[in-house]
Order: sequence, then structure tokens, then C-alpha cells
Amino acid sequence: MAKLTNEEIIATLKEMTILELNELVKAIEEEFGVTAAAPVAVAAAPVEEEAPQGPTEVDVMLKEVGQQKIAVIKAVKEATGLNLMDAKKIVDACAPDKPSLVKEKVKIEDADAIKEAILAAGGVVEYK
Repeated sequence: MAKLTNEEIIATLKEMTILELNELVKAIEEEFGVTAAAPVAVAAAPVEEEAPQGPTEVDVMLKEVGQQKIAVIKAVKEATGLNLMDAKKIVDACAPDKPSLVKEKVKIEDADAIKEAILAAGGVVEYK
């Protein structure tokens, strides 16, 4: 008997009905003395803290400057630690279709603080 490839087996299974698949599983269980039932997991010890869901660091992008450009410049200056001219360059580089990078690889907590400061000044921030 020729050995079937994995692709041939999968193609054959795709052609079978649910009833035929159920009969196949029962036949395999009987032939090999196994069961297809999923094993029952033992309850694990409670986890004190779950792993963070999603990224731990983000890039803070200035999406819109708004009406209070000077206040946004000051907020960017405070958030980045840059001088006034460099903060102004970041704000001036912001366009509706091209956000400008305020700060790179910032922890989520720090990014939220920067976002709040810029939002309070009238700007719009997004994370990437």
C-alpha cells in the first residue's frame, strides 16, 4: 500500500461528511486504543498578575495641532525635554495627513500622560 501524504489525507477529509468523520474517529479510537476527547485541565494556581495585553511601548504621534498652537508647543516641549525651537519644529511638521513623531518608544503609562497634556493644550495625539 502506498503511503499517503499529509495533503492527500487532508484533501480526503475535506470531502467527507460529518457523519463519515465521526465514524472515522470512532474507528481510530478502537484501532489504537485512544480517545479523541480533549484532556481535562487541572485548575492552575491563581495568577497574581496577568501579562500585559498588547504593546508595552508605543510611539506618540501628534495628529492635529488645533487652535492653541503655542500651548501645544509648550506641551510637546515639556513632554520631550527639548528646547522651544525643536518642540516648535515637531508641531510645525504636523499635517492632517502626516502626523509628526513627538516621542519614540514610550511606556504606555508615560504615553498616556503625554497624551493628556497635549489634549489639554488642544492637540490630538495617536499611538503607533
